[in-house]
Amino acid sequence: MLGSLVVAKRANGYLGVTEPISLSGPSELDVVKSQELDKFLEDAGLYESQEEAVSREEVLGRLDQIVKIWVKKISRIKGFNEQFVQEANAKIFTFGSYRLGVHGPGADIDTLCVGPRHATREEDFFVELHNMLAEMPEVTELHPVPDAHVPVMKFRIGGVSIDLLYAKLALWVIPEDLDISQDSILQNADEQTVRSLNGCRVTDHILRLVPNIQNFRTTLRCMRFWAKRRGVYSNVAGFLGGINWALLVARICQLYPNALPSMLVSRFFRVYTQWRWPNPVMLCEIEEGTLGLPVWDPRRNFKDRLHQMPIITPAYPCMNSSYNVSSSTLRVMTEEFQRGNELCEALEANKIEWSSLFEPYPFFEAYKNYLQIDITAADEDDLRKWKGWVESRLRTLTLKIERHTFGMLQCHPHPNNFSDKSRSCHCCYFMGLQRKQGVPAHEGEQFDIRATVEEFKQSVNMYTLWKMGMEIQVSHIKRRSIPLFVFPGGIRPSRPQRSVAGAEGHVFSKAKVSNVVQASKPCEATNGRNGDKIEGAEPNKLRHAVDVASSCSHLSEASESLDATSGLRKRKQTNDTTESSPTDAKRVAAHLITSPECSVAAAEGEAIQQFGTCLVNQPSREAEALAIKNISGSPSKTLAALPEELDELDEYELQKHANDLSEAGKGFLDVQSTVNVVETQAVSPQNQIPEVGYVAKAAVDEFESSELSAPSFSEPPATNQHKPIIRISLSSVASATERGM
Repeated sequence: MLGSLVVAKRANGYLGVTEPISLSGPSELDVVKSQELDKFLEDAGLYESQEEAVSREEVLGRLDQIVKIWVKKISRIKGFNEQFVQEANAKIFTFGSYRLGVHGPGADIDTLCVGPRHATREEDFFVELHNMLAEMPEVTELHPVPDAHVPVMKFRIGGVSIDLLYAKLALWVIPEDLDISQDSILQNADEQTVRSLNGCRVTDHILRLVPNIQNFRTTLRCMRFWAKRRGVYSNVAGFLGGINWALLVARICQLYPNALPSMLVSRFFRVYTQWRWPNPVMLCEIEEGTLGLPVWDPRRNFKDRLHQMPIITPAYPCMNSSYNVSSSTLRVMTEEFQRGNELCEALEANKIEWSSLFEPYPFFEAYKNYLQIDITAADEDDLRKWKGWVESRLRTLTLKIERHTFGMLQCHPHPNNFSDKSRSCHCCYFMGLQRKQGVPAHEGEQFDIRATVEEFKQSVNMYTLWKMGMEIQVSHIKRRSIPLFVFPGGIRPSRPQRSVAGAEGHVFSKAKVSNVVQASKPCEATNGRNGDKIEGAEPNKLRHAVDVASSCSHLSEASESLDATSGLRKRKQTNDTTESSPTDAKRVAAHLITSPECSVAAAEGEAIQQFGTCLVNQPSREAEALAIKNISGSPSKTLAALPEELDELDEYELQKHANDLSEAGKGFLDVQSTVNVVETQAVSPQNQIPEVGYVAKAAVDEFESSELSAPSFSEPPATNQHKPIIRISLSSVASATERGM
C-alpha cells in the first residue's frame, strides 16, 4: 500500500486531472472481499492456462517473423539494393486486452504491424501480405477489412485469433527498439496510421496512469465480465468496448489509489451512478500537440458537443473513444450502474455474494416489443462478410429510430447475434423497444417507423461487396413469440422473480433505493411480469430521478455534518424547497475544497488527514458524493467554458434550429395508433431508390461520412407501396394491460 501511495503522489502530487477522492487503504473486510472476488473470477474461467499463454507467445513470435520476411520481400520487389533489403524491418506490437493483461481463454489478440514508408497499406499489406498468409496452412479464416474505419486483417494462426492493423511510418528503416509512445512517431503519418497507432499508444498510457497495475487489472477483468453478463459490452452495438471499460476503471483507480479490487468495483458503480454525463471522463489533460492533429474539443468542434458519454483517450491526439453511445444505450448503462451500486452496498453488508452482481441480464423478458433483424447469405464466407457489415450499421438503426421519433421510442440492442441452426447461412439480431419512460401516452397514440426501417435497409444494402443471396429482413415480434433458438438448450425459461437471494437467505429487492431514499410504494411500471408498460417510469429511472433530487438536498446535509465535526458555520436552510440553489451548491463545494478547516474528526481522536478536496481516510458518504459531483462537473482546465455570451448565442441558435426542424418533421412522423415497420425483401444495390432524409432533432448524429449530407425534406414514400406486415402496438397502459402476455 505504501508503494502505491508513493506512486499516486508523484509529479504534481497525484495521477489524473483532479485530486483523489480518498487515500484510505483497505480494511480487513475489504481484504476478505477482494480474496473472494479473485476466487470468483478464477472459478468463472477468466484466466488462461499456462499452456495457452505459452502458445500465444509462440504465435506472436511467428507473426513477427512473417512480417519481417514480408517487408524484405516487398523491398526486393521495389528494386532496393541487397544491403537495404537486409536492413528492412517491420515490427509487431500488441494492444487491447492482451497488452493490458486482462484477456481470457480464447480471446483475440489485437496486434499492430509497424512498417517503413515504402510498404503501402493498399497494395503491400492487404495484397502481398494477405497472399502470403493465404498460402500458409496454419493460417485460417483470413478476412481482410480494408474499408473499415481502422483497416484490419482478421485471421487465425495456430488456433489463435488475430486482429492485425498496419501503420506506415515516415521511416525508411524500422528500428527494433522503436518507441511508438513518442508523439514524433505521428509525423507525416496518414489518418489510418494515426488511428491504427492509437490503440497501442492509449494502452501504454493507461498502464502509466494507474497507481497500481495489478489492482487495475483485477478490477478491469471483473468489470469486463460484468459488462458482458449484463449485455453492455459492445462498442459496435452502441455500448462500451474493451478500451472504454479500461479507461473508466483507470479513472476509478486514480480517484481511490490505495483501494483493493473489491473496493474499486464498489467505487466504480458509486462514482458512475452519480456521474453527470456528458461531462467527459479523462485520465490526463488534453494536449493540443505540435502536429496539428484534431483532438476532442467541444469548444471548437460542434460534433463533439453531441457526444452522449465522452470517454477521452489519454494519448495524443486525444479522442472520444465512446462516440457510438446513443441516448438509448446510455439509458441502459446508467440503469445498470445503479443496479450495480445497490448490489455492491448489499454485498458490503454481507447480504449477497459476488455471484449476484453477475447475474445475466434477462433481455428477452425485459420488453414486450422487439425488432428481429435476420440476415442470410449464399455461403458461410459471404455470411461472415455480410454479418460484419450489418453489425457495423446496426447502431445507425438505433440512432435513426431515436431521431425520427424525437427520442420518444427507445431502443435496447442486444450485443450478441443468434443463429437458427435449422436454416443455412443465417444470423439474426434483436432490439428491444419501449416508449420513453416518464412521458405520458395519449390513448391511441402510435409511432410509425416504417420509413425509418426502410431507410436503414437501403443504407445496409449499399454494401460495396454485396453479392446475390445477401438479404436482410426486419420484423416485429412480441415477447411471447421470441424464437426458441435464442434460449440456452432451446428451452424458454420461466419468468424470474424480481429479487435476488443472498448467500444466507437474505433477499435484496431491486426496487430498493440505497442510502438516499426508502421507497414507500412499489413502482407500478417495471421490467418484470407486471412491467414492460410503455407508460410510466421503470424502477431504475425513478430511482435515478429521486437520487438526483436527493443529491441536491445532501449538499445542505453535508455542510451541516461538517459543521458538527469541524466547527464550520452552519448554512441557513429553507423549508419551502427540496433542493439547494446553484449558488448555494457552488458555495458549499468551494468551501469544502478551499477551507483550511475542512476535515472530519475521528471519534477516538485519530489523526486527521487533509488532502485537496476534503480528502480524509474514511470520508462520509455525503462528502464523497459532493466530491464526485465536483469532479464530474469540472472536467478539465483545458476545456474551460466558452464565453457566456457565445454559449447563450449557441444555445439560442440550436434551439431555434431544433424548433424549425421539429415543425418540418411533423409531416414525416405518423403518430397513429401503432408502431409500424415495413419489411421488404432485400434488393440489390443497383435497384435501390435514393434515400429520403428524415431529421427529428437539430443535432447530426455520429453516422459515417456518407450519411453526413444535408437533410432533405421531401415527401416520404407512400406507405401503401408495401404491405405493412409489422405492427408494434405501443399504446396506453390500459390497452397493454388488457392484452396481457
